[in-house]
Amino acid sequence: MRSRRSSAALMLLSLAIVLYGPQPGAAASQLGARLSAPLGRATLAAPGDKLWSKRYNGPGKDDDFANAVGTSPDGSTVFVTGQSTGLAGNYDFATFAYDAGTGAKLWSKRYNGPGNRDDDATALGVSPDGTKVFVTGASYGSTGLLDYATVAYDASTGTKLWAKRYAGPGGGNDQPFALGVSPDGSTVFVTGTSFGSTFDYATVAYVAATGKQLWIERYDGPAMRTDHALALGVSPDGARVYVTGRSQGSGSTFDYATVAYDASNGTEEWAVRYNGPGNGDDQPYALEVSPDGSKVFVTGTSYTSTVLYFDYATVAYDASGNQLWAMSYNGPQSGYDYALALGVDPDGSAVFVTGQSGNAALGAWDYATVAYGISDGTQLWAKIYDGPSNADDLATDLAVSPDGSAVFVTGNSEGQNATLAYQASDGTKMWVARSKLPTASSGIGVSPDGSKVFVTGSTYDPLTSHYDYATVAYSAI
Repeated sequence: MRSRRSSAALMLLSLAIVLYGPQPGAAASQLGARLSAPLGRATLAAPGDKLWSKRYNGPGKDDDFANAVGTSPDGSTVFVTGQSTGLAGNYDFATFAYDAGTGAKLWSKRYNGPGNRDDDATALGVSPDGTKVFVTGASYGSTGLLDYATVAYDASTGTKLWAKRYAGPGGGNDQPFALGVSPDGSTVFVTGTSFGSTFDYATVAYVAATGKQLWIERYDGPAMRTDHALALGVSPDGARVYVTGRSQGSGSTFDYATVAYDASNGTEEWAVRYNGPGNGDDQPYALEVSPDGSKVFVTGTSYTSTVLYFDYATVAYDASGNQLWAMSYNGPQSGYDYALALGVDPDGSAVFVTGQSGNAALGAWDYATVAYGISDGTQLWAKIYDGPSNADDLATDLAVSPDGSAVFVTGNSEGQNATLAYQASDGTKMWVARSKLPTASSGIGVSPDGSKVFVTGSTYDPLTSHYDYATVAYSAI
């Protein structure tokens, strides 16, 4: 069995665990019932019921890891991408389209870079009109180094429309971690880390129709050392692109560094940094923009001097880069807390954060989901999910229903997927769905009408001793 190469957040989180010492739970760094109907009538799905599930074992009959999921604007199609072992024994991008209602496979496409070595798709986006699907990831080029590789597909047929690559100026490895599409569908933005004289943020804009490169901008922090961009967001009016990640400061520790660019030409409008109260390493994993475009939210993990642990740290900025508030969350066991995903209520009233919180008493992790008021960061509620065996529960992603009534959280719980629905208003748990498909989740999406939740990731097959793609649909309401 080949070893797994994690997606951006989990890969860097594993690195953090190695760097910062032992954590609770040895497995931490690894990654409702059907309603009966009368005879002869259709069976109805209850909230949290599984609607369908699909697996994919690539042509290489080895490991396959799905990393990202997205839905079409009309809700008819679910798209999944990741890394899949090909016939040559190396990973390729593998992108799928499924019928959202039935799970029937509509098409599948693979991308093998010119280096004919490993290619790992990490992010996916769908055009607002639903005609195109964009995928990005790291891909070996002919020089034997990793490049950004971004591919556009026709959403209805899977026909490849274009594929573009970016190699940084330093002749080193370049890895993209996030992708966004402008609200008018004209531009695709990709960001990640790229080698110059050191590793810098590198953000690239492409014409969505043709793949023509519009601009490239790099960010090198004040220490002029290592900078990794991990998340990206586009303002609702399409005027700005926001990028965040970890950046070494003058004190040789990592800070949050968030940068705003003019979306039309890449001009840097502002760059702000956040150094937590412990003056140690701080690493953001997610970024979202408020529905009205007036605020930008970043979340991740921050070192705190009071307990010598890492806590959630969520920071709000206005559109000009002024910090509005910064809130931390220390779990009930005062252990290590890592926030990995963030969502914003469509009405602009609340921000939701999820991740994993160390339970020192049990030597394990729990999901921890927190809601904050959008105006001042007041904590509205916080909920812990501990699986039935009190073992490791690692939340990986979060989504908010289109009407703002529910927050959905997914992750890896005691060797299964556990997906939960909370009431957005007060955190009341609505349902929990547990499934062995996938055993390790990496992404979650919600249908535009809010009726379905889609989770993707990987599942271990004991018969083959390998991992396969696994995608599951749940009834949300």
